[in-house]
Amino acid sequence: MLMPRIKECLAKYKTWIPLLILTIALIATVIAAAGIENSQAIPPEIAEHAKDWPLPNKDYNNTRATMDSTINSTNVKSLVVAWSIPINAAGVFGSASSNPLIIGDTIFFQDLSSNVFSLKLEDGSLNWKQIYNLSTIGPNGPAVGWGKVFAAKGVYDIAALDASTGEDIWARNISTGKTVGIDIQPLVYGGAIYTSTVPGSSASDFYTGGGIGVIYALDQKTGAKKWNFSTVDSPDIWGNKEVNSGGGCWYTPSLDLKTGILFWGVGNPAPWPGTKEYPSGSSRPGANLYTDCLLAINSGSGKLVWFSQANAHDIFDHDFQIPPILANADIGGKNQDIVLGAGKLGKVFAFNRSTGAILWITAVGEHLNDQLASVSNETTKVYPGYFGGVETPMAYADGVVYVPYVDLYVNYTGSMMLDSQKFNEGKGGLAAIDVETGKILWDKKYDSLNVGGATVVNDLVFTATFDGTIYAIKRNSSEVVWQYKAPAGVNAWPAVANDVIVWPCAASGEPSLLALRLPAKMSGQ
Repeated sequence: MLMPRIKECLAKYKTWIPLLILTIALIATVIAAAGIENSQAIPPEIAEHAKDWPLPNKDYNNTRATMDSTINSTNVKSLVVAWSIPINAAGVFGSASSNPLIIGDTIFFQDLSSNVFSLKLEDGSLNWKQIYNLSTIGPNGPAVGWGKVFAAKGVYDIAALDASTGEDIWARNISTGKTVGIDIQPLVYGGAIYTSTVPGSSASDFYTGGGIGVIYALDQKTGAKKWNFSTVDSPDIWGNKEVNSGGGCWYTPSLDLKTGILFWGVGNPAPWPGTKEYPSGSSRPGANLYTDCLLAINSGSGKLVWFSQANAHDIFDHDFQIPPILANADIGGKNQDIVLGAGKLGKVFAFNRSTGAILWITAVGEHLNDQLASVSNETTKVYPGYFGGVETPMAYADGVVYVPYVDLYVNYTGSMMLDSQKFNEGKGGLAAIDVETGKILWDKKYDSLNVGGATVVNDLVFTATFDGTIYAIKRNSSEVVWQYKAPAGVNAWPAVANDVIVWPCAASGEPSLLALRLPAKMSGQ
């Protein structure tokens, strides 16, 4: 009975069968072509060494999480100093404030004098160095791809170096003026370097009138501009070009490899809180787009896909600057691709990745008077201050985002900042947040600023504080299972590969690049 029915169906639909086969073949071809195109877009160094730490935040999703290391809660107490080398740079925020890269047996690192180093992972010995001695605020840092190392050369230029020798290949000035500079670790993909300026080039000229932060895509071969996107939506800077400024991106964007869309966290508007003539930001009425926003931008064209503003008309320097993290979660009964963002406003946001819709908001750390729309002439204490909130990168793994935060206040009037709490008086913490609900699962408090970022290594999350203490914490219980006193204060975050953690410890004391390693018998070597 079955065979006659099969023959009948074949006869009935015989004209459709070739078309169906052709359609399936075309779909398969498109999928294969997309895979080939994507694999070619990823620099070979990154594709080949994905299990190391080839990107600023480990991967294009910015997760800062590795499950490829041999370090875990059972052996972390055995970590020892494998080697340490001095960092001789001098910047406003110490000697280093960014993430090294680990690609195979090589470390790439940049200090706060813009100097770039290639080191052997095994012992820290030097392969090459490129000395610029050009001061920067940070967090700067290198990117590697297509046989080149890309980094900010001072605050005005992006430079390409030969990855084997350190020799200069090209340099491109992307600043639009003396008071506009670069303070970001770039991203590489699709034949381009993605970077940004901010409205400042030194500690003395940040947010002077007329400065606008701009996002750029540069050709990796020549440095030529492919496209640029202004993070200020108003050519006259919201009505007063002489006084106002703002925008720009401080941290590496994330990239959705399926869609080619970049996600950027944008800095604050200025002046903040205001001036005597224009108190409480009255020189810049309105929302001041695209400051304190999450931006979704097409990596190929530079066109804006969507934006979502976390903090309209910011008067407290509460950037939304932290590297966005891409994840997936069941929220509101629906499985969604999401983006996690945060910043100095001390709040973590979950956005729908397709639309930018806000799914939940969770506050971390101390909050006081930070929701005021204006400030009187009386002294007003504000938590978090302009060096508070979420200052350094978060990490994500297994449905949980780990958020380092800073509790540091500032006293304001409507026209000026009076004073800020001293760094050595500030406190901090590390919070674990369920990304499905936005609920805080646990919250560790520290008697020092947490500006060491968060880094997941298997069942651990690492962080570090400004007093130089590095912590390893069990992710499922918040138990501190190991801590180490570094030779200097820490305001940078590490790279991890195999049995090694490489951490810049350079905020004070004896600045150094530190490698912590498991003994060979522990790492299986």
